[in-house]
Amino acid sequence: MGREQWKKIWVGSAGNMVEWFDWFVYASFAVYFADAFFPKGNDTANLMNTMGIFAVGFFMRPVGGWLLGRVGDRRGRKAALTLTVSLMSASAVLIAVAPTYAVAGYGGIAVLLVARMLQGLSVGGEYAASATYLTEASAPERRGFASSFQYVSMTAGQLLGLALQIVLQRSMSEQALHSWAWRIPFIVGALGAGIVFYLRRNMLETDVYAEDDTRTDPDRGTMKALWAHKREAFLVIALTMGGTVAYYTYTTYLTKYLSGTAGLSKPTASLVSFCALFLFMCLQPLAGRLSDRIGRRPLLITFAVGSTFLTVPIMTLLKHAGSFWPALGLSLLALVVVTGYTSINACVKAELFPTGIRALGVALPYAIANALFGGTAEYVALWFKNGGIESGYYWYVSGCAAVSLVVYLTMRETRTIDLHRVGKETGDGTGERVLAS
Repeated sequence: MGREQWKKIWVGSAGNMVEWFDWFVYASFAVYFADAFFPKGNDTANLMNTMGIFAVGFFMRPVGGWLLGRVGDRRGRKAALTLTVSLMSASAVLIAVAPTYAVAGYGGIAVLLVARMLQGLSVGGEYAASATYLTEASAPERRGFASSFQYVSMTAGQLLGLALQIVLQRSMSEQALHSWAWRIPFIVGALGAGIVFYLRRNMLETDVYAEDDTRTDPDRGTMKALWAHKREAFLVIALTMGGTVAYYTYTTYLTKYLSGTAGLSKPTASLVSFCALFLFMCLQPLAGRLSDRIGRRPLLITFAVGSTFLTVPIMTLLKHAGSFWPALGLSLLALVVVTGYTSINACVKAELFPTGIRALGVALPYAIANALFGGTAEYVALWFKNGGIESGYYWYVSGCAAVSLVVYLTMRETRTIDLHRVGKETGDGTGERVLAS
């Protein structure tokens, strides 16, 4: 892979890292600022309310997917990526300065809600723009490897958030964290976004987009064009369902589960998550490269089978882990299973659509699936916990994975797709399409 391709991957990944740092620190620091925006009382209820606002961000993702996917298809991948990081910077600043309940009553919640809506818009477009950019910027035989850096960067953002949390936990008192220090990561995120904004303004457009012969098509990047590929859009929703629930279970929710259910201290739970996520991050390029050799479907099927049958035993054992090493081993096992989805899902979705509708085609259906399943995962988990039937959530995750398994078993392979020819008429009058059989 040449220096120019590495540069494209780095710039696309760096922005994605900052985007997901800001997105993740909201979830990981929620245990500290939940009480700041609501009246004192039931801690679990306050955390549920805070995570409910977290879920609102996911419901803005379809709007962001439509808006920024359209920008990506009509104005270019560079324009969409620059806009997403600008929105994320603004949202981080708002959270950093949001007034508490003691200062402004429910006014602080309003600021928090607006910030989460901006984050949702941003991330709704970031995933598709980043997935499309990384897939198009790589050589055909290395698309799986290159696109795996999307989850490398996403996980790196989470690790930075966790690392900062661990540092703050060990250097500040519990009272300081609950009082004001929870604002620090949002200030850091805003500064990082400013740096990435500069990098993205100077990034190069992909050759696939620049050479596309439909750039003057008035329907490019519109819902009309997406409707012509509605089967692919529904396929994206179905293949995302199980993966997004499992991913958010073992990343953003894991620390809360280990501290709130398994009985580990908050610092130990954070350290478990950090170590597991670091190893998970290292696995992504290896799995992506493997998919370039054997195909995407084998990895997706492995994930779905593992998540369907192992989620209940893993979560049950984690509940009784009791200490660092058992918790780390079980968490890592779960994330190894999830790698079959995370390492390649970006390129699989991008490979389904023509260039003129690729960003919107990935963005909107993926955002819808995340709003319905990923964004609500923590809230559903806490709902089961608050109702005294926490194990019901384990079966919920397994069921979502089982639905996606059916999709993986029936869809066709995408590894050999020519991104220039997807959806275009060929000599025999057919287009190169990848649909469920």
